[in-house]
Amino acid sequence: MWKKILTISLWSLLAVATCTLLIAAMQKKDEKKCSGINIEINGAHDLIFVDKKDVMKVLQNNGAEKGKEVEAFDLQKIENMLSKNAWVKKAELFFDNKQVLHVTVEEREPIARIFTLQGSSYYIDSSCKRLPLSDELSARVPMFSSFPSDKKVLSKPDSTVLQDVKKIAQYISKDSFWLAQIAQVDITAQGTYEITPVLGNQVIKIGDAENLDTKFAKLMGFYKQVWSKTGFEKYETIDVQYQGQIVAAKRGEKNTTIDTSKAMMQMGNAMQQMKLAMNDTSFSAPIAKPETITKQDSAKQIVSKKDDVKNKTEKKKEPVIIKKKDTPAANKKQPKAVLKKKANN
Repeated sequence: MWKKILTISLWSLLAVATCTLLIAAMQKKDEKKCSGINIEINGAHDLIFVDKKDVMKVLQNNGAEKGKEVEAFDLQKIENMLSKNAWVKKAELFFDNKQVLHVTVEEREPIARIFTLQGSSYYIDSSCKRLPLSDELSARVPMFSSFPSDKKVLSKPDSTVLQDVKKIAQYISKDSFWLAQIAQVDITAQGTYEITPVLGNQVIKIGDAENLDTKFAKLMGFYKQVWSKTGFEKYETIDVQYQGQIVAAKRGEKNTTIDTSKAMMQMGNAMQQMKLAMNDTSFSAPIAKPETITKQDSAKQIVSKKDDVKNKTEKKKEPVIIKKKDTPAANKKQPKAVLKKKANN
């Protein structure tokens, strides 16, 4: 009996001690204070539209400060407040074992700037989310004008146009040359796209957003083969939307169709003929000048040359002597009718 009572008492004391230790540990943990705040912003390559000062301001407005007890921080609430910023894609907060608050913010990156027909303007990211403009910073991204709607909820046709804008913007941004050369892309009423270049006062028509690799490759070929010779200001429109050809119009002239495949074939044939001509030794044979030989060699050395070389040089000179006609100058210039009249007289 006494053994049973003793056993129960020991287990009860052990349970009480364990609870006391757990409560003490929890109280000690709750009494720990924030030893520091570390803010990290990721996602943007060139520009940062989310500043550390703005993040710190949100933390302070929600009572998150250094030296404050850890239990007083409402991390979920602070994450939600940071995510209300349109430029913040994701926000995470946590304490490490040294009671340092880590704030990680993933920023949205703009890929294009859009100007609507109604006069509004905004950026979009890779998910086509609208991003507001900044009074301090401006992103170097492709610009698109004449977007048909400024509504937050777009219709299906307008959503399709927005997806095309995203596709074209991402293609332009991949190439530093096109990013620097293209001033803006205009959206036509027919849903096609026209480029206004930085260098050159003309309109470049690319049609829809399909086959961009082929269209821009043709445009680059046009720049290298045609524009380098004629200049930037002579062409009024350049149309690369048709397969296998470029339709270009000079100022004040009708459209000229350039078959790119045929032009490349002709260029290849011309280059091949030029190489053959350069390798053919017969082109260099007639260049030898008799004057140079007579000055360097004496008369005895010319006689001592082989008969076959001498015959070859004579054959080259013979056609000039035989074909020459001794005709009076007066007869050369007078018409046949006049000559006949003199004969009758």
